[in-house]
Amino acid sequence: MATEAFEELAETFEFLDDWEDRYRHVIDLGKAMPALDDSFKVPALKVQGCASQVWLRPVIAGGRFDFQGDSDAMIVRGLIAVLHALYAGLPVAEVAQVDAVAELGRLGLNDHLSAQRSNGLRAMVERIRDTATAASA
Repeated sequence: MATEAFEELAETFEFLDDWEDRYRHVIDLGKAMPALDDSFKVPALKVQGCASQVWLRPVIAGGRFDFQGDSDAMIVRGLIAVLHALYAGLPVAEVAQVDAVAELGRLGLNDHLSAQRSNGLRAMVERIRDTATAASA
């Protein structure tokens, strides 16, 4: 159930031979992502449970889910970009149906992130799912 953007990302990851190349690619994705305006870096949009500072701003229009995000850590900005590829453009009702663990597992991220980064990634996924569920209710 992954988006086309995520499928393209998964294909790119298949061509990257080792974790260091994948890690650099995730960082590059974060660098390419537009910065979140400072006016949105507020406590209500901050994701708890992340070692780094993370903000996710939901943008829901026409029944479709999207979000903007930012972090003070480059690898986390990259993970936000990966999550954006996974969820952006989905109907809000479908967001909670995405098996994020399985989809992210296709990228090999699960095996190489620290426990803190994994916890932060789970917190971001939970925030995205909760936001979409509330919007579809």
